[in-house]
Amino acid sequence: MDPTKRFGHYSEESYPPIPTRATRFWRSFAPYQVIRFFVLNLKIMKIVVGGHS
Repeated sequence: MDPTKRFGHYSEESYPPIPTRATRFWRSFAPYQVIRFFVLNLKIMKIVVGGHS
């Protein structure tokens, strides 16, 4: 392995990317979160109901 390709424990590459302003907005926007909650639950129910038939 090439030693120049290694990353240290605290190098910039070891940290997650910083979310954009739009990403932070959608993560905290309550109406959007309610819609996503119901969409996710519908997907789960589809899988569960499909598995029990």
